[in-house]
Amino acid sequence: MSTHSLPAFVEGYGAIRPFTGVQPAPDLVFRSSTRVHPAVSGRDKLLRDIEAAFDVCKIGDGATLSFHHHLRNGDQVLNQVLAVAARRGLRGLRVAASSLFPVHAPLVEHMRTGVVTRISTAYASGPVAEALSGGELATPVVMTTHGGRARAIESGELHIDVAFVAAPAADRYGNVSGAVGRAACGPLGYAMVDALYADRVVALTDNLCPHPLCPIDIAQDKVDFVVCVDSIGDPTGILSGTTRPTTDPVGLRIAETASRVIAASGLLCDGFSLQTGAGGVSIATSMYVKAAMAERRVQGSFSAGGVTGYLVDMLEAGLFRTIFDVQCFDLRAVESYRNDPRHQAMSASLYANPHTRGALVDQLDAMLLGAAEIDLDFNVNVTTGSDGRILGGSGGHADTAAGAKLAIVTTRLAASSGPKIVDRVRCVTTPGETIDVVVTENGVAVHPGRAELREQLLSAGLDVITIDQLRARAVGASRDATLHARPLEDARVVGVVEYRDGRVTDVIRQSTA
Repeated sequence: MSTHSLPAFVEGYGAIRPFTGVQPAPDLVFRSSTRVHPAVSGRDKLLRDIEAAFDVCKIGDGATLSFHHHLRNGDQVLNQVLAVAARRGLRGLRVAASSLFPVHAPLVEHMRTGVVTRISTAYASGPVAEALSGGELATPVVMTTHGGRARAIESGELHIDVAFVAAPAADRYGNVSGAVGRAACGPLGYAMVDALYADRVVALTDNLCPHPLCPIDIAQDKVDFVVCVDSIGDPTGILSGTTRPTTDPVGLRIAETASRVIAASGLLCDGFSLQTGAGGVSIATSMYVKAAMAERRVQGSFSAGGVTGYLVDMLEAGLFRTIFDVQCFDLRAVESYRNDPRHQAMSASLYANPHTRGALVDQLDAMLLGAAEIDLDFNVNVTTGSDGRILGGSGGHADTAAGAKLAIVTTRLAASSGPKIVDRVRCVTTPGETIDVVVTENGVAVHPGRAELREQLLSAGLDVITIDQLRARAVGASRDATLHARPLEDARVVGVVEYRDGRVTDVIRQSTA
């Protein structure tokens, strides 16, 4: 793997453990002990407001507060909680959010005023990402993977003082559900880990139900307090991003080719397992795979990940026996989770934590991945744009690439900013040694370590070329083949990109673009 030179130490982060290649999990790991405040028998857990939660949880300067993103760009809980922190004059807080979206723009002002000085997240977009790129946070943002975040929490590396759970439904004793309520969002897979290991857990809900709530995602023995608010957010914000198949001819060509790669790999047989993203090409690929499974009369074991209605359609058509769902990407998936017992919730730890008794990503046959750019060593960047500014983050990208038997990156050869196949990615999100195939509209490249797969694809009539040849085609297809200037090596580090085991694959330097 070709990585950028990493500093040995980053101010505000500490010593860097550089990524030096995929390693097996250790023989033994230890989980953090959990601090529990036993409930008082016969007393419910309802508090009058968020201010009361700050009082009873004794939240002070420097505390770590966690949030989950199941409402995605509709979430309002993070904004409400940090507004209270600012009114109380708190400083130096760490926000441990599973992901950050444009709706979280008020966080920028809290960064500027020192209310928040540390952030850990698996994904950031919108105004917060812009502010992080420009160096407005006092310390470098820590960009994790979804599995890496769960691992860090369970090990105690990321200790949470108070977890605030956006609860679409809750009862007075702290049972929480994502399946019902005005803001129903589906499984609360990311919040499940936080609720297990945080010192205090506060559920915020706009739908207080009689005890006992049914169904339950997080049970009352994990929750300290419940606060009723006017709204936890807008469930239509779950639909942020593309959640329908592409109709673009180029995108459809890529999707059809990706489905042929899966079919030629020999994995498309009974017991097949699949995860797709929510992008248009990924969803279109799943439609081609659906047709191939039906034609071959294949019943898969499971589909997984962030779930869309298109995976639900495959479940209902009998093409998979079950869905494992860590979060829903559209309201059709929410409905399925509410009504179909085959649609199962999973925590972020079960999903992708490399230090468990078995993460589900390790049972994946095929995974469809996107990319901002890919380099000649197959390294993938989904963290920054070609200008070096943060545009997203790994999420489950690096986790699923490491676990799946067949990790496929689908991408156009070029974007408006230039070729997407580059000599060296701006930021290493996912190591190239975990990527098997790159599929474009004009050629397929197979990792040199997968010679057998390359022969299978050639035998199936696919246009298989080297990554260098694909790079040449990308340059030819680009309107702007010039390389963007890289930030100066002595520019301030504003972000640290961690692999799922906590080693560092790259740093993000302050951008002035």
